Amino acid sequence: MPAADDPTALEPWQWPEDVWRPLVEQVRAGRPLARDGWPEGARVAVAISFDSDHETPVLRDNSQTPGTLAAGEYGARVAVPRLLRLLAEYDVPATFFMPAVSALLHPDEVEAYVAAGHELGVHGWIHERNTLLSRDDELELTARSLDTLQRLSGRRPVGIRTPSWDFSPHTLDVLRELGFRYDSSLMADDGPYELLADGSPTGVVEIPVEWIRDDAPYFAMVRYAGLRPYTPPAGVLDIWKREFDGAVEESGLFQLTMHPSLIGHRSRFSILRELLAHIRGTSGVWWATHEQVAAVAAAGLTTTKGATR
Repeated sequence: MPAADDPTALEPWQWPEDVWRPLVEQVRAGRPLARDGWPEGARVAVAISFDSDHETPVLRDNSQTPGTLAAGEYGARVAVPRLLRLLAEYDVPATFFMPAVSALLHPDEVEAYVAAGHELGVHGWIHERNTLLSRDDELELTARSLDTLQRLSGRRPVGIRTPSWDFSPHTLDVLRELGFRYDSSLMADDGPYELLADGSPTGVVEIPVEWIRDDAPYFAMVRYAGLRPYTPPAGVLDIWKREFDGAVEESGLFQLTMHPSLIGHRSRFSILRELLAHIRGTSGVWWATHEQVAAVAAAGLTTTKGATR
């Protein structure tokens, strides 16, 4: 058996506690936030988000064929205008997390988000896998993404969703160095919480995501990897309604993640319309951007800009 003083040569079941415990404690969920209620006495907070990846995952994987790029182009060309019309119809604020390369390819889209009053958040440079980057590269790409979105939108983003919903050993340090107020990439709770770094509070709010509340596991299609959509849209609608109804029962947060190139197709777009109608028909809903939820969570207050309907 390899020597115990060389943990990297050991199997995980052979690790001593001083190896596995620091791995777990590096980034951890701290105190739960926003547990004292939502603005204006709302029963539930609803935070709708879209990851406007468009062509970037294909570019990241060095796929350069028009066929693979076209699906992302559909997201920008057809789905985003369709989604913006729907959000305006239901008077719903949303947060759009956008890779910087996607923003550079579609600057008019950034302007449309801003004009409609939606939030723009960082989502990497080219949807890179941040867990494979050195600290210097991750810092440089994230800083460049921030600067690009600020230049195109006129406002510096305060929130980030890492491109692949994961943290490298350096991610939290990078977020703190660049002054992010919140992250939305991790899954340790149903509601907002404070991130801990090696057991110490950081002041960074986490607005947790979950694959259940993401359209990609249900609708993604990768031709040569054997990944195929397996859940009918009606089944996804049922899951999301149950998630929302559960949040209402707990006076909690209903957070949802979608991708324009996935949810924007007709048969799937229809379930988003039905979901928004279902939520709109519920009393005491606070519709908010992720930034607004993070502000309430960070302050521990029940007042922030938003609307109860």
